[in-house]
Amino acid sequence: MEAAFEPQTLQEAITYFSNEDNCIAYLVRKRWPNGVTCPTCGSSKVVFLAAQRRWKCYVKHDRPQFSVKVGTVMEDSPIQLSKWLMAMWQIVNCKNGISSYEVHRAIGITQKSAWFLDHRIRFALGMTPGNKLSGQVEADETFIGGKARNMHRAKRERVITGTGGKDKTAVMGILERGSKTTGSKVRVKVVDNTKKKTLQSEVRDHVLAGSALFTDALKSYEGLNEFQYEVVDHAVEYVRGEVHTNGLENFWSLVKRVLNGTYISVEPFHLFRYLDEQAFRYNHRKMNDGDRFDIVVRQIVGKRLTWDHLTGKAAQLA
Repeated sequence: MEAAFEPQTLQEAITYFSNEDNCIAYLVRKRWPNGVTCPTCGSSKVVFLAAQRRWKCYVKHDRPQFSVKVGTVMEDSPIQLSKWLMAMWQIVNCKNGISSYEVHRAIGITQKSAWFLDHRIRFALGMTPGNKLSGQVEADETFIGGKARNMHRAKRERVITGTGGKDKTAVMGILERGSKTTGSKVRVKVVDNTKKKTLQSEVRDHVLAGSALFTDALKSYEGLNEFQYEVVDHAVEYVRGEVHTNGLENFWSLVKRVLNGTYISVEPFHLFRYLDEQAFRYNHRKMNDGDRFDIVVRQIVGKRLTWDHLTGKAAQLA
């Protein structure tokens, strides 16, 4: 197979991944560093069928032949690997995101296919629980949804039924402050509401007891006594020494700039995947393009998002 190569720039990626065999070799190195094994039974008794660009497993079961796509977010996709990998590169490295219309024009597939492909890549970017955040931690919430002043009168009368965030989607963020070298890390989640039970449950699930916790003056955060809890009242001040939520305020501005400027219209039931995408880029912003791409390629295995699940025709994935 092709000697190990790690593209570091968009030009290198386009050149290298234009060859389908290079794509297969690259994905094999990431997925099976110790040798190819059958995704169905785990056996290493496999042989590569060069003419078909597939492997055959010699253990008897229902799916003896498999490609590098099997068992990944790309499974059952007729789209070439070269196009998949270029879309991945763009999604993880375009600072302001890239819409399905841009992807469809860039790699030559339909917009509908590009939209499905984009969501499967975002599914691979989804955050895993990981260790609890510690040190200095900020918690904040925001509401995401269309602005009434930008809506046609008929839609505004149909959609806007209250004030504030009543007709918007509540989102909570928790940020662990980092150094200039490592950078801060954020976790973000769509929540049902901003009541005390909901927000405090999220804080306790994701923040180590004893950590310094900073929030605004929202009453829902009162009672988090197991943390070194301090409040900054935005009606009075935005910063008091180290007590502020400016890290999360900055993240919210990035999220809303991407949603309003690139994706334009995001349905509430898809919002969490767009948030995962933005959180991934934010948490890995200190890396170069090649390293970010390497991470997402390693995360595509063992994940599957079908069209029926994506469009609500089947029960949503947990």
